[in-house]
Amino acid sequence: MAPSGKKTGLVLGSGSSRGWAHIGVIEALIEENIDIDYISGCSIGAYVGAIHASGSLENLKNFVLEMDGEKVFSYFDVIFPKTGFLNGTKKVKELFSMHTDAKNFSDLNIPLRMVATDLETGDKVVFNSGSLINSLRASMSIPGLFAPARYKKRWLVDGGLVDPVPISVARAMGADIVIAVNLNSGLISQRQDKQTVKIEKNIEHSHPSFFPGSHILRNKLNEKYSTYGANLKDKITSMFNIEPGTPHIMDSVSSSIAIMQERITRINLAVDPPDILIEPRLGDLKMMDFDQVDHAINEGYIKMKEKIDDLKTLLDYD
Repeated sequence: MAPSGKKTGLVLGSGSSRGWAHIGVIEALIEENIDIDYISGCSIGAYVGAIHASGSLENLKNFVLEMDGEKVFSYFDVIFPKTGFLNGTKKVKELFSMHTDAKNFSDLNIPLRMVATDLETGDKVVFNSGSLINSLRASMSIPGLFAPARYKKRWLVDGGLVDPVPISVARAMGADIVIAVNLNSGLISQRQDKQTVKIEKNIEHSHPSFFPGSHILRNKLNEKYSTYGANLKDKITSMFNIEPGTPHIMDSVSSSIAIMQERITRINLAVDPPDILIEPRLGDLKMMDFDQVDHAINEGYIKMKEKIDDLKTLLDYD
């Protein structure tokens, strides 16, 4: 808790491959000894938030630094597209369980809320108890890409459709100061090596204080899925005979959703602005650009560092 007794809420927004910026944001806060009292997250933000709340952020960082876009998506099964191209239930479980043994919200070290959307009513659904995997599966179900998640007679999809940066959720949890990370600001990143803080790649072993043995599971799964053949885009291109030069269906879906989320976020931020707004410059990253992890983490770290003095003032740090 801050010296003033004020509690800090961290809001991690949706944004697919841009979501690794959340790792950099959290690392900057840890480096400055600023505690996170509450986390609310949507889609990839819910995933990173859950991993950090379980105490396993270092495991996740090591994993994503090793992976590339093709390998990440090989963890998901391509299905005939009646409801979505990917059926993610089993794979979300694997991608989460390789980093932590937490299974329920009650297992987490930091209170966490995840946001999903009711596909029929459009209502925002907030998860705060029960199975982490089921909640993640719903919050991360990008329409058109992942099949909707079934939960208590409701079909749920990505929470980014209604609340891409769930600030109000963090405030409802009791946060006095809210730090919000918006990954859909639309700013194009200018990669300037001289101004970039390089984050070390320590990927030989996961930190033993997080989840002992997880690196063994991770390596086994890497070996298993690295043998999968084609890139996901190639599979879908072959399935639909997409002509060269035509916008790929996955890019069309992801860009359309990103445009919608950017507009929704702009309105929500005007109505309920956070105390600290972090907007990594990642507008050049598309949904499947998971091989630019360094870039995303660095951007999150740098943007959080730029706001540290403002945050400490709000929290009454000396």
